[in-house]
Amino acid sequence: MRSDVRILVIDDEEDHARAMAECLEKVGYQCIAATEGKEGLRVIKRGGIDVVVTDLVMKDVDGMEVLEAVRERLPDAQVIFITGHGTVEAAVAAMQKGATTFIQKPINIHQLRVEVDEAVRKQVLMRSNPQRVTQVEEGCGSQGIIGNSTKMQRIFSITRQIAPTSATALIIGESGTGKELIARAIHYNSPRKAQPFVVINSAAIPEGLLESELFGHERGAFTGAFSQRKGKFEHAHRGTLFLDEIGDMPLSTQAKLLRVIEDGKVVRVGSNEPFSVDVRIIAATNQDLEALIREGRFREDLYFRLNVVCLKLPPLRERQEDKSLLIDAFVKEYSRVYGKKITSITPEARRRLLNYSWPGNVRELKNCIESMVVLTSDSTIGVEDIPGHIALEEGQEEKGALVGMSIAEMEKELIKNTLAAVGGNRGASAKILGIGERTLYRKLDQYGLK
Repeated sequence: MRSDVRILVIDDEEDHARAMAECLEKVGYQCIAATEGKEGLRVIKRGGIDVVVTDLVMKDVDGMEVLEAVRERLPDAQVIFITGHGTVEAAVAAMQKGATTFIQKPINIHQLRVEVDEAVRKQVLMRSNPQRVTQVEEGCGSQGIIGNSTKMQRIFSITRQIAPTSATALIIGESGTGKELIARAIHYNSPRKAQPFVVINSAAIPEGLLESELFGHERGAFTGAFSQRKGKFEHAHRGTLFLDEIGDMPLSTQAKLLRVIEDGKVVRVGSNEPFSVDVRIIAATNQDLEALIREGRFREDLYFRLNVVCLKLPPLRERQEDKSLLIDAFVKEYSRVYGKKITSITPEARRRLLNYSWPGNVRELKNCIESMVVLTSDSTIGVEDIPGHIALEEGQEEKGALVGMSIAEMEKELIKNTLAAVGGNRGASAKILGIGERTLYRKLDQYGLK
C-alpha cells in the first residue's frame, strides 16, 4: 500500500538509523538508512525521496544543513526531525524554516509511524493542489483539513485565534466532521506543540476503567492493579488532552474531571496524594449537551468550564462547495496509496457524489472514495464504481422530482444546482456538465442565471 513512498532515515548512531528504517519498512514503506549526515546529503542529491527523517544533532552534518539541502533539491519532500530534550527550541526554529514536525527522543515507534503517515498525506495533498495546502496550513497547521466554504473559513479563523492561548475548547459536530483534526490543529499551532497530544474516547472505555485511564492508579488499587500506572493527564503534562465523546462520560467521572480542571491537581485511584498537572483540555461531542443537562445526564458546571470557546463544525451537507475539493483530494490520495493511475472522474459520477447527502460526513465520503479507487479497473471513475446505497438514493430522489418538468426547466435547474455545488465556479460547472465554457455562458444568458 505504501510501497511507492521512499523514506530516507539519517542518524549517525547506526543502531537508531537501522531501527527506525526497519519499523517503517514493516508497515510498507521503502527506506534508505544513512548512518552519517554526509551520506544522507548524497542520497538527497540523487533525488527520488518523499520523506526525510533526520536527527537534528549529528557529528559531521547537522539537521539544518539536511533541511537546506532538501529545500533546494527536493522542494516537495517532507522533513521530520528527531531531537533530544535539550534541542526542542532548535527543532521549533527548524519548523519555522520549513520542517514538517519533530519527534522527541526516546522514539515511540507508533508516533514515528503516525508522523510519517501524516507527512505523506500532506505531500499527496500538496502535489495535487499546492494552493489548497497553503490555505490549509494557514488555517489549521498542516492537519489535512480541506475547506473553502464560508463556514469552514470561520472555523479556521477561530482555530488561529485560540491556538496560541491555553483556553479550554469545546468542539461540537456530527460524527465524521473532523473534530479530532481541529483539536490537533489547535494543539500543533500552540506553544504546547512540542509536548504530547493525548486522546481518550469516553464512549470506548468501560465506566469502571475510565477513571484509571484518566487519572492513573496505584498498585493494589483494585483487582488486577499489579503496579502503579500513569493516567492520561500525566501523559499529557504540559501538552493537550483531547476528551472525545465527552457526552458519554459518567456523572461520577464528570465530578472528578471538574475538580481537576478547577484545581489543576490529579489524584490517582487508590491514592490520597494530589499532584499538579499542566494540561490544556479540548473536549468534543456529537450530542446536545444542553439537552443532556436538562435530562440530568451532564453537569452544568462542567459544561460551562469546557465551553470557554465553542467550535460548531458544519456537516458535509452544509459544505456543498467543499465537496469537489474533498473528492479530488481523496481520489489523488488513494490513487497514490494503492498504486492506481486514475486520471479523472466522469461528470455523472461527480454529480451523483455531489448530490448525495453524506450522513456520515467527511469520513463517509473518504471511505467511499477509497472503495471506488480500490475497486475500479479503469483510469476513470464512473457511476458503476459508486457504492450501491449511494446510487440507490440518487435514483429514488430523481424518480419523482423530474415528473412534470419540461426539458428546458430541467436543464435550467441542473445548471443552477451544479453552479451552487461548486461555489459558482463556471469552469468546474462546465466540466461536470460535460459542455464547453462558452456553451455554459450562452445557457446562463438564455436562462437568466447571472
